[in-house]
Amino acid sequence: MASHNDLGKRGEDIAAQHLIGKGHTILIRNYRFEKSEVDIISRVGDTIVFTEVKTRTSDAFGYPEDAVSSRKQVQLKLAMEQYVLENSITSEPRFDIISIITARGRTDIHHIEDAFYH
Repeated sequence: MASHNDLGKRGEDIAAQHLIGKGHTILIRNYRFEKSEVDIISRVGDTIVFTEVKTRTSDAFGYPEDAVSSRKQVQLKLAMEQYVLENSITSEPRFDIISIITARGRTDIHHIEDAFYH
């Protein structure tokens, strides 16, 4: 596996633990629908949370969350709609972004709730 894939997997592991620490139950990781993938789908209370995780080793080229383009948001929404349909979800879904920078032995996590509406 390429090193950027290793970094992405590590970031998703960190994000999943972060969500669990905030009371989320992880439902599925790496949910795929057509060309779309949602990194983590979880439940907290009555809310189903679709989380995109972006991990970098520095912010030299911008913050990780800036990489979630409008095109990526459209893809994530398509995957969310399919997951909701497949699982007969009736509660309101939410999109979050977890941005992680790991550098010099330090890990900074920025969790943006309702990210597509801010």
